[in-house]
Amino acid sequence: MHPPRLLLTGLLITSVCSAQSYSPADISQWPERTFTQPTRYQIEDRNGQTVLRADCRHGQASARYLQQPIDLRKTPLLRWSWTISQPFSQLDETSRQGDDYPVRLYVVKDGGLLPWRTLAVNYVWSSSQTAGKHWPNAYTGNAQMLAVSSGTPNGRALVQLERNVREDFQRLHGQTLDQIDGLAIMTDCDNRGQAVTGWYGSIEWLPATSVATDR
Repeated sequence: MHPPRLLLTGLLITSVCSAQSYSPADISQWPERTFTQPTRYQIEDRNGQTVLRADCRHGQASARYLQQPIDLRKTPLLRWSWTISQPFSQLDETSRQGDDYPVRLYVVKDGGLLPWRTLAVNYVWSSSQTAGKHWPNAYTGNAQMLAVSSGTPNGRALVQLERNVREDFQRLHGQTLDQIDGLAIMTDCDNRGQAVTGWYGSIEWLPATSVATDR
């Protein structure tokens, strides 16, 4: 992973859409930011469910991103689903050489004219850390990595996850936010060059009355 893609600073474009849920078809239409060669994103039917498939080969790395202000006082919970073909092998994700993830989901607080104040939480499927572990991104402490899935997937079904983003920013960055400014997905394999496929389901924001996953 190269430093310019850490937080996707300045790459997010304002969306006129007010919806707070995004289908795989919606996500496939988000703008793409390519860092080496583009990851191949395409809609696929998987076990009767429409998903966004991400094929990463030969050191590819690209993200699909969206800027949309989200009021965390009203909808602090983020729910999504994903799975992977297999984890990467022999990868130290705390190092720059190991900063590859089969699937990841960013949530970003934009620093505006002060880009060094931009903060991000990266929810990742970890190849080397256990679920629940967190660590600073290898390039900057302004991006915190949180393993919400890890290891080899159990079957073909997508794994559904839910996080309280407001609480995660407080825990990982020490800041209580009323709003975040964007989100992105990415499947990348540019550091180690190992091939991987990830699948993403829908993403949605929910009020705090929903039941969140363990933190």
